[in-house]
Amino acid sequence: MVRLGVHVSVAGGVDRAVSRAREKGCDAFQIFSSNPRKWRSNPIPGESRTRFLAQLKQSGLSPAVDHMPYLPNLASAKEEVYAKSVQALARELERCQALGISYLVTHLGSHLGEGREKGLARIVNALQTVFSEYDGDTVLLLENSAGTKNSMGSTFSDITAVLQSLPAERRRLGVCLDTCHLHAAGYDLRTPSALQATLDMFQDCIGQELLMLIHLNDCKGLLGSHFDRHEHIGLGQIGMEGFRAILCHPALADLAMILETPVDARRDDKGNLEVARRLASVIK
Repeated sequence: MVRLGVHVSVAGGVDRAVSRAREKGCDAFQIFSSNPRKWRSNPIPGESRTRFLAQLKQSGLSPAVDHMPYLPNLASAKEEVYAKSVQALARELERCQALGISYLVTHLGSHLGEGREKGLARIVNALQTVFSEYDGDTVLLLENSAGTKNSMGSTFSDITAVLQSLPAERRRLGVCLDTCHLHAAGYDLRTPSALQATLDMFQDCIGQELLMLIHLNDCKGLLGSHFDRHEHIGLGQIGMEGFRAILCHPALADLAMILETPVDARRDDKGNLEVARRLASVIK
């Protein structure tokens, strides 16, 4: 059965994330290692790091995933923003290494109207710069986007272009597919046959071996709408049939799936995990 988890808070110290993930009933979990809305990140106190590592080992939760903050833009044409983004990525990888975190998820960013080719060149240069100095174990996962204006990574061909430009870094790179973003970008997941067609496209373009994580989110927008709004599992446009297909697909069975669903009067994190587990237990 797939390993399911949610994004948990690190308020009060990064070491608190593990207990919060356990309380929610997670098999895996995701964090922001620092404030995601700021460029500057405070150093991780040694005591907090030690507790995090000990609790993570004891918990059996795997994988632990970190997500890049919101501000960095690896495709930016603005030199100051671009330089700070490259620095932020390098710093975040080092934080992951210190915490024994398996994966760091990053968006590819926006070319800000400069065009896809220039955006791709900026992304590739950013990754080359960072990897020239980093030799840790954390794998950087490129996340697909919903295809909002000027965004990079909404197509498998965008992700392929980045990966093919960095053949020497393949051991450090993988892919995180967000189901909401896939649907919004026009990749259909709503039925078993539609899901299989999308996975076949991924295999042909990128390769199944590079798919290392799923962000499991329903989508408020219509197929191909580029409307990036997450919804509770089964209550959006992908629907229960789509998520049953995703959670029961044999090619995805060994992956961790992290939910980034809303918390509101309809459902909380535990509620969405329960729905996902119920769908995953259905034997076809």
